Amino acid sequence: MEVKIDPSWKEHLASEFEQPYFAELVSFVKEEYKKGAVYPPPKEIFRAFDLCPFGKVKVVILGQDPYHGARQANGLAFAVEDGVSVPPSLQNIFKEIESDLGVPLAHRSGDLTRWAKQGVLLLNATLTVRARSAGSHQGQGWERFTDAAIAALSREREHLVFMLWGNYAKQKGAHIDRTKHLVLEAAHPSPFSAASGFFGSKHFSQANAYLAAHGEAPIDWL
Repeated sequence: MEVKIDPSWKEHLASEFEQPYFAELVSFVKEEYKKGAVYPPPKEIFRAFDLCPFGKVKVVILGQDPYHGARQANGLAFAVEDGVSVPPSLQNIFKEIESDLGVPLAHRSGDLTRWAKQGVLLLNATLTVRARSAGSHQGQGWERFTDAAIAALSREREHLVFMLWGNYAKQKGAHIDRTKHLVLEAAHPSPFSAASGFFGSKHFSQANAYLAAHGEAPIDWL
């Protein structure tokens, strides 16, 4: 598995690629792909980074695992390919956007490339998963790598918005300097928890207001 990742991220994460844990992680992931179905396809593992170079990031949305069903995971947290049924968590994200912004969505596709290209880093904590086995690639090194990505953004950028949904994402927030970034926390958008604080959180309007206040173009969430 050759690491194909946008050069800007390669530069900022160079020290991670040289660590022993990363070599072990690459070896583990290669073996997993040989043994059976693993998602997303290898060329899409670092897609979130490729669509959203380091200097272009405005908003970070943290997920946990890639989807573990066939044709779902595409390298962007919460997203699926165009034409694939929109998963329940993403349906709830769309509902909250419509409620928050008071405008119906123009796009109902689960392909969130349109967000990524505007500077939304849709980052899962773990970048690969075994088919039909949620959490199967946790604890292998991905979390350390994605922590390093979050820490680099926090340290070297200013006025970013981090959306942390659910306890797992909130724990990842330990690496964020809250004196120079906006951190928005809420329940996870899953059907099991969305009613416990995700709905009504108004993160999307808050993010855009913060970006505008710091001279950045808001995100077109619709």
